[in-house]
Amino acid sequence: MAMKMNETTREVAASKESSSQLPTIWRVPDELWDEVKPILEQCDPPKRLGRKRIDQRKALDGIIFRLRTGCQWNQLPKEFGDDSSVHRTFQRWRRLGVFDRIWATLIEQCQELGGVDWQWQAADAALGKARLGGTLSGPTRRIGRRKG
Repeated sequence: MAMKMNETTREVAASKESSSQLPTIWRVPDELWDEVKPILEQCDPPKRLGRKRIDQRKALDGIIFRLRTGCQWNQLPKEFGDDSSVHRTFQRWRRLGVFDRIWATLIEQCQELGGVDWQWQAADAALGKARLGGTLSGPTRRIGRRKG
């Protein structure tokens, strides 16, 4: 899936050369949506029966907002739609591999623009308290003889 180089893409590439950072994405730009929409149509087509799904673009905007801010799902602004629906959409897309497909497309396009610095990498992690004690790993193995 090679991206066609249009005027805006060339402008982004030119601004990347002059500036070391691109602006932070808070919503899906039209050009990106044109690339994402066919992936969603292929991986997550609308159901024939049942309740109609929420708008996919609003859902993706909500997912981006949630991941950028770190807010809880139930704290999403109402402009993204029902928070439970956005969360279910996120879980479904994760299960279907939608994000992997989108990521692969973006990486391919960034290679064309020379926008990926493969020498620099970082990892980030967050640790949190296990709610309700976490999961049990199993019984503790005895190290001495049993008395009694």
